[in-house]
Amino acid sequence: MSIKTIILAAGQGTRMRSSRPKVLHEIANKALLQHVYETSLALTDNTIFVVYGHGGEVVKQTLANLNVSWIEQKQQLGTGHAVQQAINYIENTDTVLILYGDVPLLKAQTLQNLLTLVSETSIALLTVELDDPTGYGRIVRDKNHAVLKIVEQKDANESELVIKEGNTGILALNGQRLKQWLARLSNNNAQNEYYLTDIIEMAVADGLIVNTTQALSQDEVLGVNNRSQLAHLERVYQLEQAENLMRLGVTLRDPQRIDVRGEFIELGQDIEVDVNVIFEGSNRIASHVKIGANCIIKNANIAEYVEILPNSIIDDASIGAYSRIGPFARLRPETTLAEHVHIGNFVEIKKSTVATGSKINHLSYIGDSEVGSKVNIGAGTITCNYDGVNKFKTVIGDGAFIGSDSQLVAPVVIGKNATIGAGSTITKDTPAEQLTLSRVKQVSVANWQRPQKQEK
Repeated sequence: MSIKTIILAAGQGTRMRSSRPKVLHEIANKALLQHVYETSLALTDNTIFVVYGHGGEVVKQTLANLNVSWIEQKQQLGTGHAVQQAINYIENTDTVLILYGDVPLLKAQTLQNLLTLVSETSIALLTVELDDPTGYGRIVRDKNHAVLKIVEQKDANESELVIKEGNTGILALNGQRLKQWLARLSNNNAQNEYYLTDIIEMAVADGLIVNTTQALSQDEVLGVNNRSQLAHLERVYQLEQAENLMRLGVTLRDPQRIDVRGEFIELGQDIEVDVNVIFEGSNRIASHVKIGANCIIKNANIAEYVEILPNSIIDDASIGAYSRIGPFARLRPETTLAEHVHIGNFVEIKKSTVATGSKINHLSYIGDSEVGSKVNIGAGTITCNYDGVNKFKTVIGDGAFIGSDSQLVAPVVIGKNATIGAGSTITKDTPAEQLTLSRVKQVSVANWQRPQKQEK
């Protein structure tokens, strides 16, 4: 079965009160339209079209990586008119699937169930049972429960308004039939628009059966029309991610307070995650890792038995087994730590390697550096790697001890097992196995008087 999926994404979304096109608003750092697109990819033999309108060029530029055909709807005259824009791409033998770019949580299994209901004598419609169907078109059925038509709320009478079964707008049908019915659409209604829903009544009149199915939950078919709905679906999505992590063996201290805004390429067992942790990008996390509260983990490669203490940021960095990071530490891109490394509070590492067993425990900045094994770097140490134009490298040999409040002015090499006295500014390479220090001679001034505040 050849599938042509048409994603309608032309709406302005005025209730979002935003200059950004509605379908570019995000759930889990991913545009609403991209969620719909990625769900569509799960269908085999599927060609995807996106009908765009409001802010369309911005949508195309932002999502240029999507493998879709873009079709412009220059005038927004209703959903039926939007589908008409794609009609020249539809073959008579195609099965056409209509989706919406602002319904992000739809599951592929729901679509597959829907497609099984399409035949030469039937079309398939996705409906939803709602306690409050306000705003939804109502599914009108006969006494045998067969679908007769869909009535939009503004056109519904009192008996139709009490119907709880609503139309999601998502349907699948034969391409030839779709062409015939689109050609017969009229805008004689309260909105003066061409409703796609009118083809349901046409199908019934032509003797076809309208098969219906429903998603597992209402949230799966909810669209985004305002910021409140966007926030609601964000939490629904995040709770789904949390449930999945727990099924895979991750302990979450509070499943309601975790955000997954990317993917896990690898995930071990017995991982513990405290509250308010955010995962972004693509992460690899091995077994027995502990992540403290309020951490951000982005594109990280974390080996087994690593402990990341609260309020730390790991960004495009690799951490070796049995290492300890934080609290309040920041590992920036191109940082690689070996096993048993300790990075302490208020320490920042950028574009550096740190070998096995080294410790940088307090208030230090290490950038563009190569740190050997079993190095101890004291509090307040910085590598001065930038002269305002160029970056330079610092190399610290195995076993070196860097005293507190030292400045290592790159390019510089600290020899193996060298000791740097506290408070030193090192501008030249230092020999191995020796103490190097640079200090102004300490002076005490006798009979010195501290200035006194003068009375005005």
